[in-house]
Amino acid sequence: MDRSFIPHMWAALYEGRKALPDCRPNPPVGCVLVRDDRIIARGYTQPPGAYHAEAMALSHVSSDLDDVTAVVTLEPCSYDGRTPSCARALVERRIQAVVIALLDPHPNNRGRGLQILKEAGIAVTLGVLAAEAEQELGSYLIRSVSDPSP
Repeated sequence: MDRSFIPHMWAALYEGRKALPDCRPNPPVGCVLVRDDRIIARGYTQPPGAYHAEAMALSHVSSDLDDVTAVVTLEPCSYDGRTPSCARALVERRIQAVVIALLDPHPNNRGRGLQILKEAGIAVTLGVLAAEAEQELGSYLIRSVSDPSP
């Protein structure tokens, strides 16, 4: 695993904490955008119907992103719901790479966001600070259709 993104994942986890409690029932995801080892934008999940973490971070940058890595605590969503797909937004903005702590176990995702990124030729790293992210996000994740956690 590329350890150079560990400090940035810690920053993304910190961003995710800012989402609570307003993000509920969505998980408190954090995202930082990194260029030349410096964070250039930050985001966290907003209240339902507003920006997810990735979209919030992307909204702060108008320049090209072909030299930028998104560091995100949970797999970017692959589907359109109340908000557009974050995975597709990252592809559309031509992000260079995505570093992810956890795959999203939500029935509508489960690796599909990862697949969208990889099919677009985006370099993906999975598992950076996964145990720490699971500790922070685990109780907020929907793991099956019958899962009672929102």
